Amino acid sequence: MRGLWRRAGMLAALLGSALAGAGLATPPAAGATGRTATAAVAPQARAVAPGVGYRVLGVSSPRGTARVHLLSVNLRDRRVSAGLLYPGVVAARSPLSVLADRAGAVAGVNGDFFNLSEAQHPGVPATGAPVGPAVAGGRALKAAVPRGQRFGPALPPGTNTRMVLGVDGGGRARLGELALDGEVRAPSGRLRLGGLNQYALPVGSVGVFTRDWGTVSRLRATCGTDTDRGAPCSSETYEVRVRGGRVVAVAGAPGAGAIAAGTQVLVGREAGARWLRGLAVGDRVTVRHRLVPVGTDPNVSFRFAVGGYPVLRGGRPLAGTDAVVPAVRSAAGVADGGRRLLLLALDGGPEYRPGLTVAELAALLRKLGASDGVNLDGGGSSTLVARVNGATAVRVLNRPSGGAERSVPNGIGVFVRP
Repeated sequence: MRGLWRRAGMLAALLGSALAGAGLATPPAAGATGRTATAAVAPQARAVAPGVGYRVLGVSSPRGTARVHLLSVNLRDRRVSAGLLYPGVVAARSPLSVLADRAGAVAGVNGDFFNLSEAQHPGVPATGAPVGPAVAGGRALKAAVPRGQRFGPALPPGTNTRMVLGVDGGGRARLGELALDGEVRAPSGRLRLGGLNQYALPVGSVGVFTRDWGTVSRLRATCGTDTDRGAPCSSETYEVRVRGGRVVAVAGAPGAGAIAAGTQVLVGREAGARWLRGLAVGDRVTVRHRLVPVGTDPNVSFRFAVGGYPVLRGGRPLAGTDAVVPAVRSAAGVADGGRRLLLLALDGGPEYRPGLTVAELAALLRKLGASDGVNLDGGGSSTLVARVNGATAVRVLNRPSGGAERSVPNGIGVFVRP
C-alpha cells in the first residue's frame, strides 16, 4: 500500500509539472469557496489501483473554472488493460457504474454518442445504439452510421463517423478509422453490405443484423438519409432472415425481437430492398462482414474500440473544432506513445456547468500530455466512475449534469488483474 501512495505522489508531481503555467490548477477545497461539493474531490493524486491514478483539476476559462475528473492509466503495466463496457448487445443502455461493476472494471468513462431520441419519426422507437464502430474482445460489434445520421456536434473537416479510439493487439492505445468490409452472395449475384448492427443504413443499401444487435426494432435503420437524420422513413423496405446459409423467412418491413445465434437478418431500403426481393425461401445466401482499418497503418488490429469525435492528432488540435459552445464533456487521450491512456469527465454541478468548448477540450488534452484525443458523449452522459478507498464497487466521481447517471450504450473500462 505504501508503494501505491508513493506512485500516486509521483503522479501528482508529474501532473502538476505538466499543468504548471497552463491555466490549470487543482481547485481549492469546498470550504475555501463556500461551495458544497457532493462529488469526490482529490486535491492530490490518488491510486485507484496499481497503474491507475485519479485526480481532480481546475481548468480556467473566460466563463470561470471547470472541474475535471481525470484518470491516468499506465498501459505499460501488464496487469492493466482497457476494454469496451457495454450491456451485452448494441441496442441497449445501462448506467456506466452498472456496466463497470458487471465487467469487473476498476474505473471507466462513458463512451460514444448515441441514438437517444426519435422525435422526428413518430412511432419509431429510439434504439439507444451508438454512432461509431464498436469492437469488444477483438470482435466487431457494429459499424458506423452515415455522417448525416450521427448525433453530437458537427465533425471537424477531414474526419468522419468511422473514427475510433481503442487499444491494439500490442496493448497500445491509439486513434484509428474502421470501415465495414462485407458482402452478400446469392444465386442472383453479389451485393456490398452497407451496414452492420447500426441504427441507420445508407440510402439504397442492405445491412446485416446479428444477435449482437439485441431485441429493439430494426425499423429505425430505414429512416432518414445520408445527409438528413430527420428525413422521413423509407417507403420501400424488405427483410430477409438467413440461417445455415439459406433464406428461412422474408418480410415486407424490418422486424424486432432477439436474433438467434447463427442467424443473420438482412434489412434493405430502396435499391437494397429491391435486391432482397429477388431472394426466396430456400435460396443459398452467404453473408460476410468485418471491420478493417483505414489509413496509414492498415495492418493494425483493435482489441477494443469505441467511436469518438477526434479533436487532437499528432499533438495538434484539429482545425474546425467548435470554439464557441461550452458544455459538460467527456474525453479520452493517448499519451506516451500509446502507453498511457487519459480518461476525463467534467463535473456537471451547477457551479461548473458552463464547462468547456471542444477547442478548449483539445487544448486541455494536449496540456495533459496527450498526442491524440477524442471528444466523447457529453452533457447528461458525462460520467466517470472508479473504485476508491478500497471499495469493491465503483462509484460516480463527477456530478452528472442531469442530477443522476444517464444510461449509456457503452464506455471505456479500466481493468487490473491481481
